[in-house]
Amino acid sequence: MSLSMALLEVQHIGKSGPDRIIVDDISFQQKKFQKIAITGESGAGKSTLLKMISAHVQPDSGTVIFNGERVTGPEEKLLAGHKDIAYLSQHYELHNNYVVKDLIWFQIKVDETAATQLFEICRISHLLERRTNQLSGGEKQRIALCMLLVKHPKLLVLDEPFSNLDPINKTTLKAVLEDITERLEITCLLASHDPNDTLSWADEIIVMKEGKMVQQGTPKQIYYHPENEYVAGMFGKYNLFTPGQALQFGINSSEKDLILRPEHFRISNTASDGRKGTIEKISFWGSYYEAEVLAEDLRVVVRLMNSDFEVGEEVWLQNSHNP
Repeated sequence: MSLSMALLEVQHIGKSGPDRIIVDDISFQQKKFQKIAITGESGAGKSTLLKMISAHVQPDSGTVIFNGERVTGPEEKLLAGHKDIAYLSQHYELHNNYVVKDLIWFQIKVDETAATQLFEICRISHLLERRTNQLSGGEKQRIALCMLLVKHPKLLVLDEPFSNLDPINKTTLKAVLEDITERLEITCLLASHDPNDTLSWADEIIVMKEGKMVQQGTPKQIYYHPENEYVAGMFGKYNLFTPGQALQFGINSSEKDLILRPEHFRISNTASDGRKGTIEKISFWGSYYEAEVLAEDLRVVVRLMNSDFEVGEEVWLQNSHNP
């Protein structure tokens, strides 16, 4: 990607704390309308990275370029932040006991038609007459988001926006973010540690650990071709095989270890050319099941789409992996 195509360029950015490196030499680019998710375990440095990008924390090293210009940090100017970058903290707060419409109109910078569109996009039209102390957490978050959008940002940065939401509010927020990108033409960058929030939403995922970038790629690349066990574990169950173990399933691997997802295997209760094993455990996950199969000394997690098997049943285990 050429530099001219990038809306955001993060160049070797770093930040240290009193006793450790928080963000260590991170570089990436984001094109206009490209959806990027940053993921990693707690303490990986995701929040600090977003705060440096949005000019709320001063980097110790490196540069952030937005729309072709260097982003100045809070130590270089009077007020933190950037006029074209909206940052929604995971600790957002609304003024207590305000009527929602009064709170929003107090700082609104759009006409009534545009405001009505914003209320619709943020799914808050029915909340305008309520007071802020009468709202759920998800409702407060969407109002806080609307208050950022009235400032016409070009980039929206969200820190763990899904972390405290129930499934219904998560689904609503995901629809809001889709509309923000498509209808308002605002680019989104977010941090989340939950694979269910990132795999279906992002165009590209950046995985962080201990301040470093471990892997960057499309959701499919990250999920099916993780760099290591840490990345694999961030996105769900997996099976780890040595080259010798992989060969037992007809998989030739020159890698030190091979990571395969549960859906890479299938089981049958009729004799086949697969490995013989015994089902040790079956778990129900809503739209699918997971079975743990012990094949001699090898334990394999297999995804099933039905419940035609029982614990203790003898089965034949085969791989359906296409390298």
